[in-house]
Amino acid sequence: MPELPEVEAARRALEEHCVGRRITRCAVADDSKVVVVAAGRVAFERAMVGRTIVAARRRGKNLWLRLDAPPFPSFQFGMAGAIYIKGVAVTKYKRSAVNSEDEWPSKYSKFFVELDDGLEFSFTDKRRFARVRLFNDPETVPPISELGPDALFERMSVDNFVESLSRKKIGIKALLLDQSFISGIGNWIADEVLYQVLVQKIVRLAPNEIPEL
Repeated sequence: MPELPEVEAARRALEEHCVGRRITRCAVADDSKVVVVAAGRVAFERAMVGRTIVAARRRGKNLWLRLDAPPFPSFQFGMAGAIYIKGVAVTKYKRSAVNSEDEWPSKYSKFFVELDDGLEFSFTDKRRFARVRLFNDPETVPPISELGPDALFERMSVDNFVESLSRKKIGIKALLLDQSFISGIGNWIADEVLYQVLVQKIVRLAPNEIPEL
């Protein structure tokens, strides 16, 4: 599934190509499993048109667009969520990939936007485990408000990490996957971290191994 690197790559691409542009058209999929908006998709679309993208933000594996006025669209990538910007290469999880060259927007598009300079981008999900939501302040409500420090932007000090570990009684890999502990880490990053510091997933951590982790 997409992890922090893929979601951060999407955020940076949106930041580079879309910030400062006004939304002229928006199409939201008629898929209530993925698009979770009480007001409905038509109201969602109307809330987007005419707004200017001010920033692209991320915490863990969640991304949201900050506009010049609320509400703001929020994207939880799930198993196969991905951002496509027409004509722009964006790093994405291999199993998230859809054929955006032959069909645009993809039939798997859940959120499509056209900007005032003609640029178009789409959030796709072919497995339907992703979520698209609309919030007045995404950081203050679940799922983002329930996340722990971001693994890239909010690194713990060794002392804080040791203190947090001392309160946990679960396997180290399970702890790294706990998004309320550290957000953004999934299976392959957790495995790579443990491999790099030569820690077995089922053994007890020695004090000298904690700073390495």
